Formats: sequence, structure tokens, C-alpha cells
Amino acid sequence: MLHLSPKLEPKKPLASVEESYEYCRQVTARYSKTFYLGTLLMPKEKRNAIWAIYVWCRRTDELVDGPQAANTTHETLDLWERHLESVFAGQPIDDPDVALVDTLKRFPMDIQPFRDMIAGQRMDLSRNRYETFSDLLLYCYRVAGTVGLMSAAVLGVDDSISKTPWGPNSVYIPEEEAIALGIANQLTNILRDVGEDINRGRIYIPLEDLERFNYTEEDLKNKVIDDRWRRLMDFEIQRARQFYQKAEKGISALSKDARWPVWAALMLYQGILDVIIKNDYDVFNRRAFVPTPRKLLYLPIAWLRAQAL
Repeated sequence: MLHLSPKLEPKKPLASVEESYEYCRQVTARYSKTFYLGTLLMPKEKRNAIWAIYVWCRRTDELVDGPQAANTTHETLDLWERHLESVFAGQPIDDPDVALVDTLKRFPMDIQPFRDMIAGQRMDLSRNRYETFSDLLLYCYRVAGTVGLMSAAVLGVDDSISKTPWGPNSVYIPEEEAIALGIANQLTNILRDVGEDINRGRIYIPLEDLERFNYTEEDLKNKVIDDRWRRLMDFEIQRARQFYQKAEKGISALSKDARWPVWAALMLYQGILDVIIKNDYDVFNRRAFVPTPRKLLYLPIAWLRAQAL
């Protein structure tokens, strides 16, 4: 549970760096099993850093979606942004911050994607519908595309093959592809969690898409599964797949030790879409998840792709 001190006073004594990273590992393993599996394929320093970033993102998300979300205001998010600034200044406030401060020393990164994620939580405070996909795309960038940017700073690029045509000292940084992977993951989350979201009064599927397939908000509230719903879901799934395809194009530019885990994470998460289809698009009564045997099957395929593509 996240507690914010109005005075941003550090907890004393704070956890050691090792204790903080272990806490981040445990949280990641508990709350994101698929993502965690992908991180285990990374070198220790990089997976520790990814766990620290994941925990910060989760704590940010819980301000709006967690147990104490009803008490969250824009002032709460203002305070959380000040907390973030303290971390970037090298001054941890509580135990999980210790790992993130260490991560920022090892893998310097821009604060802006972190600020943008907080801006995404502000959107959740003020709206529960999205008229167009363009509206939703901004939200997806803020709450998930930003994670791609944060992670890219840790994963690194392969300088030996990432030269651009603009000069011998130019290195291609696959930032757009990193953002695309975050957006693809968020679109997948949205489709997987339709039932949970409607129970909370939220609809993330663009209203223009509901209208396109003649499927109403009332149908959504009543959890109607018919041909209209299947066509709508298939449309949204294909849109998500387009972002995964864009993300794939950037993996070969990553450092060699990052390609396998990123391919694995992409394939594991995209597999959720296949499960939704297998479940006949029933995201109201059945939670789509990739079974462990299937996850393990993805790993050698991901390894081959990391070598060949």
C-alpha cells in the first residue's frame, strides 16, 4: 500500500539496495507473472532495474486503481510528482525508491516519461470514456508507452549494427518501437479487462468503435456476447497486433542480451490475444491468461527469433 507524506520525509532507516531490489522482484513476480518470466532472461543488473521501474509504475497506477484510489485527488498526484523529483535528485523517500535511485545511477534516463505516466493517471481521475481511438492512444502512451521508453534506457542498443544512414556516429534508438510495444500491451490489457472495467463504470474501448459495430454501452453493461461483439473484439485485436508488429521491428536494434527477453515478453503478452479468441471473446466471465506450458513453449521460439531477426 502506498502512503504519501505531505512533507516528503524519508522513512528511517531505509532498506539497503539489495533489500529494495528483492522487494521489487517479489512485487513483480506476484503481480505480473508473464512480464516477470521475461525479465528472468535478462542479465542481473538489467532485470533488477526493470523490476525497480515496474514497481514505481505499479505504485503510480495504484494511486488511481488501488485500494485507496477513492481518496486520490489531483493534489495526491502533485505530491507523487514531487516524490518522483526527489528520487531523480538521488533522495529516496521510502524503501522501493532505494532501488530506483540506484537504477537511475546505473542507467541514466529522462524524467519526462515518468511525468507523462502521472499525467495518464490524471486522465483516469477525470474521465471514464474515450470517444475516439486518437483519444485512447494518448492515454495508452501515457500509462504504457512511457514504460517502453523507461525500459529502453535499461535494455540498451547494439552500437555495432544500429548505425543510421545519417553518419558514422549516428546510432538508431528504437524509441517509437518501444512506445509501440507499451501501447500494444496496454491495448491487450484493455481487451482482457473489459469485464472488470465495466464493473467499475469504465469503458476504454473507443465509443466510435462501439457505434461502428452497432454495439451499445447497454450491451456492454449486460455483457452481451454475439456476432457484433465478436466482430468488434476482432477489430480491436487486429489493431493491437499492428502495434506488436511495429514493436518487433525495433528488437534487432537492441543490445544482444536484451533481444531474447524482449521477444519473449512480446510473444507472451501477445498470446493473451490468442486466448481471448480461443475463449470465444468472452472477457466478461473468463480471464484470459497464457497457461504455463504455453509460456514455456514460447521461450525457445523467442530465442530463435532473437538470433535470426
